[in-house]
Amino acid sequence: MIEWSDEDLMIRDAVRGWIDAEVRPNLDALESGDLPPYDLLRNLFKTFGMDEMARASFRARQERERAGAPSDSGDGDGDGRERSGGNAAMSMLPIIELCKVAPGLVSAMGVSLGLAAGTIMKRGTPEQRERWALDLLTFDKIGAWAITEPGSGSDAFGGMQTTARKVGDEYVINGSKTFITNGPYADTIVLYCKLDDRPAGDDGRPAGEHGGRDPRDREILTFVLDRGMEGLEQSRPLRKMGLHSSPTGELFLNDVRAGADRLLASGSGGGKESAKQNFVTERAGVAAMSLGVIEECLRLSVEYAKTRELWGQRIGDFQLIQLKLAKMEVARLNVQNLVFRHIEMQRAGRSPSLAEASAMKLYSAQAANEVAQEAVQLFGGNGYMAEYRVEQLARDAKSFQIYAGTDEIQVTHIARDLLSS
Repeated sequence: MIEWSDEDLMIRDAVRGWIDAEVRPNLDALESGDLPPYDLLRNLFKTFGMDEMARASFRARQERERAGAPSDSGDGDGDGRERSGGNAAMSMLPIIELCKVAPGLVSAMGVSLGLAAGTIMKRGTPEQRERWALDLLTFDKIGAWAITEPGSGSDAFGGMQTTARKVGDEYVINGSKTFITNGPYADTIVLYCKLDDRPAGDDGRPAGEHGGRDPRDREILTFVLDRGMEGLEQSRPLRKMGLHSSPTGELFLNDVRAGADRLLASGSGGGKESAKQNFVTERAGVAAMSLGVIEECLRLSVEYAKTRELWGQRIGDFQLIQLKLAKMEVARLNVQNLVFRHIEMQRAGRSPSLAEASAMKLYSAQAANEVAQEAVQLFGGNGYMAEYRVEQLARDAKSFQIYAGTDEIQVTHIARDLLSS
């Protein structure tokens, strides 16, 4: 694949038209936090029939499993969305176009669909999928994916302090999570925590601080929680540098009781492997997000270079400005090729390895950040003003180098893969 097909371009133009009508007029409200993104995203789903496509795909998968066909039959990607050539591009184009205007919308949508619903579809029973996943896939409900904690950060598993203790037929969960996309508004929360296997005293609580496995080595469990459960508190949105159209919050769990019906199957590799599979999805998606930011910054910069005049000539005639534009175009081509490669892998029924997804994220996130910063520089004082959109895009692009694993973590995963071969 070296360019978008005519069908792809029709989809792109339709999405652009919807964004121009629905998102751009609401951008200030999204940026201020006055307008949560979810009604807009539901509008997107209904406008393009994405909710009905998700519902049909979900029903088809459930029927196949009831008929005894394997769940991982090669024509789906594990989250209820069928894999085909057209849909591979269809999944990328809205991401790219939305990120030209409000990248936070993609974060809110991607976490709910790709991470929360995706985890339930991969690890849940048919009953659990019916109970939680379908409403997430159609965007009738909002999902969150909770793994990060205040004291763990990049050491997500080893430093995890949130625990679940088996008490009778239930698990009692205690701890906290932070930087949780959709956390303040989520209806359904996929939560990762550690099994507290310390010996119990007469009251059923741990008899002491010691016993059981080393805390860093304890089993990772994955639960599905609902808004309003006793002991579960969802904070107000946190203030942050960028991605203002994507609400982020904290979760606090104080003796939250969850039955075994809320526990997702560990499968091969347990909860850690489940999370790692989602890291691949999330990191590969950052390439499409980055492409949107790069394309928009380049478009705005070219327009500005053609119209802004200094010393009697347009600034696009100056060689230093031309160098900036040329580097932006190189970044656009490189990141677009990563996106095209990912689409072709989907069409072939393949998924990138963790190292490949990390390489995609590392390069594309850095490229988007560099292009956005150069766009601000090209605009000069105007670029520092919120009136000119490169200011917002520069703040948003920085997040690509932090969430879904920092640049430093991507380097580690790539290098480990190289050194292990």
